[in-house]
Amino acid sequence: MAKAPLSPAAWIDAGLEQLTAQGPLALRAEPLSRHLKTSKGSFYWHFKDVPAFQKALLAEWKSRALATLADDSAQNGTPTDKMIRFGQSVQEDSPGPALRAWAQQDKAVAKALAEVDTARLKRLTDLMSSIGVTNEDFARSAYGSLVGLKQMRTDDGEALVAFAALVDLVMALK
Repeated sequence: MAKAPLSPAAWIDAGLEQLTAQGPLALRAEPLSRHLKTSKGSFYWHFKDVPAFQKALLAEWKSRALATLADDSAQNGTPTDKMIRFGQSVQEDSPGPALRAWAQQDKAVAKALAEVDTARLKRLTDLMSSIGVTNEDFARSAYGSLVGLKQMRTDDGEALVAFAALVDLVMALK
């Protein structure tokens, strides 16, 4: 029985998985083809070249990150619930550390990452403002801790416990 052809979405999903596991050097036709156990021809059927694939992957990551942020923003709950849910969504953004490393070498990646960071920081600033904490440095510090905890490759549970401690501190400030 013939194997079903891979879609562009399957290649992008594999790229995000490999970016997380191996870093940006894995975002080439050869390593991705080996990972998916298929030929490079399938890759080039869907993407003109590696830069076109990387551009599509970056656009998909950004779209997913912003959609998650919008979905989280639409949810109800206490300010604490909303901040914890925000922290979970940032921690669940699995290619985060690898994406940040890639952004050091690629201006397009840095731009997309900055756009997502700006949107996330605005959301956290708004959440904190809703409870009366208007100093944006608190939001920036809390977001920085989430990013840093992810960079440390801590267990997501440990990172969320640490972030929850910051949320508790912020709630005490109100």
